[in-house]
Amino acid sequence: MRFPRAFLFSRKNVNGCDGSMEPEMVRHDAGSNRYGQTKSMGGFEMNDGHGSAALLIIDAQKGFMNDVFDASEAIGNIRRLLEAAREAKLPVIQTQEMHRPSLVDFGRELDGAEGIHCLEGSEDVDIVDELRPLEGEYIIVKRRYSAFFATDLEILLKGLGVRTLIVCGFMTDVCVHYTCADAHQHNYFLKVVADAVSGSTREAHEASLRAIRYLQREALTETNQTIGQLTTAAARS
Repeated sequence: MRFPRAFLFSRKNVNGCDGSMEPEMVRHDAGSNRYGQTKSMGGFEMNDGHGSAALLIIDAQKGFMNDVFDASEAIGNIRRLLEAAREAKLPVIQTQEMHRPSLVDFGRELDGAEGIHCLEGSEDVDIVDELRPLEGEYIIVKRRYSAFFATDLEILLKGLGVRTLIVCGFMTDVCVHYTCADAHQHNYFLKVVADAVSGSTREAHEASLRAIRYLQREALTETNQTIGQLTTAAARS
């Protein structure tokens, strides 16, 4: 399966030097979303049956749904993205924050505003019914905010040949933000679907989106835009 042109990067060095494999975004003038980003998805061709892009759903767990604003709207948009990703045969990865009942692995996580949460064996750790993974989809269990910290996410992404993460989930200002910062440090391209994430407050949500955009100016996108691109990719498969 091949992505449409808007998913592609060139292999030209960003500094114009020969011999580098650093990707350079192919920019398009086909319009922009409300965050000022172009309609480029930022990925590579599919090859060997594995997508260079993957859908990463962060902590869509029952225990967080009362702690974010507009949870139902975000879940509805995530569901639409999930269906489109499955149709396009993109890898789907979900994360679950989970802690031992002894609290031994919380570290400094309870020093701030958060109370005890996501204990193993509790309903809080369960993924919401609308987004339950299918057989063959991936789950990353994490102890801390970032999905990269002390998990095998990096091994999985490399095995799948993923270079671009389409990110949605909860909370924008906590686990989404920290995961995106680490993804950036690991040289992944980010597409954060801004109307498919939700935070502890709208103000915190918007601040984190601005911080993510500071890292990658093309990082923010929206559900309809992303689904359109995935639908085009699926039609060409």
